[in-house]
Amino acid sequence: MNRFLRHIQACNSATLPGGRLPFLLGPHQIGWITPALADRLESFVPIRRTPTTITLTTPGDLPAIARAVARHGFGRHRGEAFDVRATPGGPALTTIDRGALPAFGVMAEGIHAHGLVRRPDGLHIWIARRAADKALDPGKLDHIVAGGTPAGLTPHETLIKEAAEEAAIPPHLAETARHTATLTYTMDRPEGLRRDTLHCYDITLPDSFTPTPADGEVESFTLWPAHRVLETVRDTDDFKFNVNLVLIDLFLRENMINGSDAATLRAALDHTG
Repeated sequence: MNRFLRHIQACNSATLPGGRLPFLLGPHQIGWITPALADRLESFVPIRRTPTTITLTTPGDLPAIARAVARHGFGRHRGEAFDVRATPGGPALTTIDRGALPAFGVMAEGIHAHGLVRRPDGLHIWIARRAADKALDPGKLDHIVAGGTPAGLTPHETLIKEAAEEAAIPPHLAETARHTATLTYTMDRPEGLRRDTLHCYDITLPDSFTPTPADGEVESFTLWPAHRVLETVRDTDDFKFNVNLVLIDLFLRENMINGSDAATLRAALDHTG
């Protein structure tokens, strides 16, 4: 089997509805929830429940509801508001705490950026190691810049913010980032259902620049030859789960994977989500 394909398959492990119920705000479906969460909601907030749907009629109540159910083990509260949309690129209907997104099966957006250094001896990539105290995938390998898109920000604005906060990349370098792909996936995780859209970028950095951990989310940065990154993705699970997808897209764009494997991977990435 194509040894890269397992990462794409792992990120598309969810089959909907998969025992979940559509969760609606008024007429708009925004997520998928388990019957157990539906029972908890029904116990303390007015909802309209049918055998096939759960509808919250007051969208403005969702942030408080998410915080309340987190106290009962459905998600957690992280203090970061994310916009809630019924469709990718659609209008924001309300907000929800980032920690509640998987419990409610709400779509989330984020940015991932490659830090690329092009040397005479070939392409190199800055690799981050996630801090050991991260709640999600501590100690895993990651991109130089990656993060969720908070409420009210565009992906580009998020990129500039995260570049400064995570790697001390100044705005004049971050602004050179080139958007390269938009990838989606639907994944069952221990924390719930992840329906993520990743806005992917390349930042070509000068050889003289060294990123610096700035906000405690990254333990260290190391510059790797691209072939080492490819071998690590191919042969291990050392990278955070969704980082593998973005790196596979880079390998394809750089013609580091060829032939039938490349065609299979490109088709799988183009049809994720």
